[in-house]
Amino acid sequence: MTQRKFVLVGLLVSAVVAGMFSYLASSNPDGLEKVSADKGLDVYVTDSAVADSIFSDYGISGLANSTGLAGIFGVIVTGLLGYGLVKWVSKSSENQSN
Repeated sequence: MTQRKFVLVGLLVSAVVAGMFSYLASSNPDGLEKVSADKGLDVYVTDSAVADSIFSDYGISGLANSTGLAGIFGVIVTGLLGYGLVKWVSKSSENQSN
């Protein structure tokens, strides 16, 4: 299997997992969030600067049950950023070796 094929299969599997298993995620707060609420430390909590963005709260605003779609979009964006970073680093190392 070529390296390109391996990466594409990995991205596809990641997108399928993100799309399917996102619905199984718990809506309950995580451990740190729960402890801070139990101890009264959450009085200082403020919303994130991007709390009103289209991808806030693990979904897509305006679309019901869009957690899986947001997960797939996240995999695509992360894959593209990773690809760009690898291309940039490899191009940079090629220029240094010449």
